[in-house]
Amino acid sequence: MKRILIAAAALLATSAHAHITLEQKTATAGSYQKLTFRVGHGCKGSPTREITVTLPEGVNGAKPMPKQGWQIKTTPNSVTWTGGPLPDEYYDEFVMQVKLPADTGTRYFKVAQVCEKGSEGWDETTPGGKNPAPALEIQPAAPSEHAHH
Repeated sequence: MKRILIAAAALLATSAHAHITLEQKTATAGSYQKLTFRVGHGCKGSPTREITVTLPEGVNGAKPMPKQGWQIKTTPNSVTWTGGPLPDEYYDEFVMQVKLPADTGTRYFKVAQVCEKGSEGWDETTPGGKNPAPALEIQPAAPSEHAHH
């Protein structure tokens, strides 16, 4: 039984690094939030040259963090970093700040990864998908301590 658990944990650890992930798992509705997208590998061994994050409905005001060696392009609903390259044997993080919507629920950030050879779309929003989109669970804001009853 112990061997099975160790093998299962190793498999989960391996698959956790097999795609683009979001460091933050939860955030507060209506808040400004730093989002860190981790790129764990290239495309079948090829270095990453571009990452585009598409903002889900209701997520606005993206302010990307500059990265040395990468150019940034923003539109109202996406942020693209182009440059690098980021070799397959290394990982890196791409960071932005956004304004979250006032309503709660899961938001998916679809990511397009372009490499020197090939590309990957991390855009699946159904559980267990092969190319899952990074997800953020937006939770209700805590009641204000200064609320009058």
